[in-house]
Amino acid sequence: MFCGSCMHDNTWARALNSAGMHVTLIPTYTPIRVDEEDISTARVFFGGINIYLDYRYRFWRKLPRWLTGWLDSPWVIRLATRFGVSNDARDLGGLTLAMLEGELGPQKTLIDELSQFLANDLKPDVICFSNALLSGAVRTIKRETGRPVLCVLQGDDIFLDNLIEPYRGKAIDMLRERVREIDGFLVHSAYYRDFMSDYLQIPADRFHLQPLGIDLEGHDGQPTRDTTRPFTVGYFARICPEKGLLPLVEAFRLLHERHPQVQLLAGGYLPPEHLPYYREVQRAAEPIQEAFRYVGSPETKSEKVHFFKSIDVLSVPTVYREPKGLYVLESLANGVPVVQPAHGSFPELIEQTGGGLLVTPGDAAELAAGLERLLQDPELRMNLGTQGQQSVREKFNSAEMTRRSVELLQQFASD
Repeated sequence: MFCGSCMHDNTWARALNSAGMHVTLIPTYTPIRVDEEDISTARVFFGGINIYLDYRYRFWRKLPRWLTGWLDSPWVIRLATRFGVSNDARDLGGLTLAMLEGELGPQKTLIDELSQFLANDLKPDVICFSNALLSGAVRTIKRETGRPVLCVLQGDDIFLDNLIEPYRGKAIDMLRERVREIDGFLVHSAYYRDFMSDYLQIPADRFHLQPLGIDLEGHDGQPTRDTTRPFTVGYFARICPEKGLLPLVEAFRLLHERHPQVQLLAGGYLPPEHLPYYREVQRAAEPIQEAFRYVGSPETKSEKVHFFKSIDVLSVPTVYREPKGLYVLESLANGVPVVQPAHGSFPELIEQTGGGLLVTPGDAAELAAGLERLLQDPELRMNLGTQGQQSVREKFNSAEMTRRSVELLQQFASD
């Protein structure tokens, strides 16, 4: 699927390479899928199929890697995921604990393989995990490489909190123990810094704010209004309960009652395991079925930009507290203002960009009122879009993200 963390990390790595650093982006579990140039390595470590088989069958762990390694091939993994492999946390409690066991668990051979690759082939100055759930490997990697390990936190708590008990409690305890060996944590908002400091029981001074950034190429940034189409509300994110499409449909129904001409356009990846949720969305949208359309998951950046150009306001009313919110920046980069719940990273993003409105989380009537305000005040809508577009280009471009990254990474590399 298109994953926000993968997209961010790919953009980040490209920008660092362009700035003269040598960055190797290593996929874990599956190959990444992005809508821009993919610079990740062709080799996948911790291949999802072998991870599962190592966890499930003791005899599999004893087989030689020349016999099992072909299952880590990107084409094999892509073929397997076409049949709808679940990554629902409720199904993965035991496997999560096994990964966090690290060198003491069933993935020891795969951890050793990654550690040897880092130590003998790459020889990096700094190693950066894309999430804390990889921390089962930190002890072995630090022993083999002797280099500092950082970790970007991008929503780890969401997965962990969806585990069922007793797996959830055990996983959090194991994670808190493992992350003590990580040298520093990168987060994209002050909210998430404070939250994860408490969640992981790690002092706040070990956290570093890393600004979000997007590749602005292809985003023309010109606010537009096609007067030949009705006022259109947009949703652009993964189709899943936590992202909030259902609450948006419920708010939109209130808006539609007062303004029958309005339209709702939704785009984003629909995971197979969330088809029942999408059917629930469809049932909620039956009274407004002529006004609601799901366009699927745009495959390219140009298709994504076209989506943003087809809407007048974006709203992704997440049920959880979003630690990033790339879709907010992408919308604003195209001059489209946003209406977001006042929780997670959104208050900071709105304050820093001036590109939208905040509403009370979980309040359908207030969300509908926020959308209605932008419908009835075209000048405000244009001003928010213009201000947001300028702010994204000044503060959230890949160059600014790179500048801060270089300072931080060089600091750890020289320690």
